[in-house]
Amino acid sequence: MATGNNIGKNIKKRRTKLGLSQEDFAQKAGVKYTTLTKIESGVIKTPSVLMVEKIAKALDVSIEELIK
Repeated sequence: MATGNNIGKNIKKRRTKLGLSQEDFAQKAGVKYTTLTKIESGVIKTPSVLMVEKIAKALDVSIEELIK
């Protein structure tokens, strides 16, 4: 399982690769902008499975890819 900030770093890397701002991506994923920024910055180290599932779906990747 990923340590705290690996999930955030993986999300940010994939989001920026898609050319999406945090605000645009939060809307696409159906999560709050503030929550997304906290996950990406490592403030939220262990987001809920539901949150990671929403983000993974919006990025078109598996949950496993985000947590490794």
